[in-house]
Amino acid sequence: MELFGKNFNLQPEDEEVILKLIAWFTRDEEVAKNLEVDLEKGIMLLGPVGCGKTSLMHVCRFLLPAAERHTVKPCREITFEFIKDGYEIFHRYTKGSFKTPSFEPKTFCFDDLGLENVMNYYGNTCSVMGEILLSRYDFFHSYGMITHITTNLNSHEIEAMYGLRVRSRCREMFNLIAFDKAATDKRK
Repeated sequence: MELFGKNFNLQPEDEEVILKLIAWFTRDEEVAKNLEVDLEKGIMLLGPVGCGKTSLMHVCRFLLPAAERHTVKPCREITFEFIKDGYEIFHRYTKGSFKTPSFEPKTFCFDDLGLENVMNYYGNTCSVMGEILLSRYDFFHSYGMITHITTNLNSHEIEAMYGLRVRSRCREMFNLIAFDKAATDKRK
């Protein structure tokens, strides 16, 4: 594959995950319904380290027309932006996440949720990704703003890291698509 080199390939054991992703990104209503994928929600792609979450979310971008493609943004990078730019980054990924002049919401895939640290900005401690998810939840309801996430965290770990409020909103915002817990690390 051109994006990831000649060693990248899809594994038969990941077929269900891949089918669900294709159904969502191609907007195939019949297949999505059969696979219990809600086309009105974003995707939370869960799996162990190295199973291919990030790679698949990059590949799936190309199932969409260029104007509709999501941006994959590592959560660690967003927290580093917070250190540099402060609270402006909340605007960047929430209120500022609308295309001009159409005012259509931008879709982001926040990669590796849970890998980032709680950050300080001028002495104020902040769960950057928790706050962004809470705000995007409001825009999900008001404007249909879609968010995708890749993570290694299960629901209990999300609650421990971001609180019950974020965990609850995640259930409403995302289709949970999960690799098998025994999925192997595909990196060589």
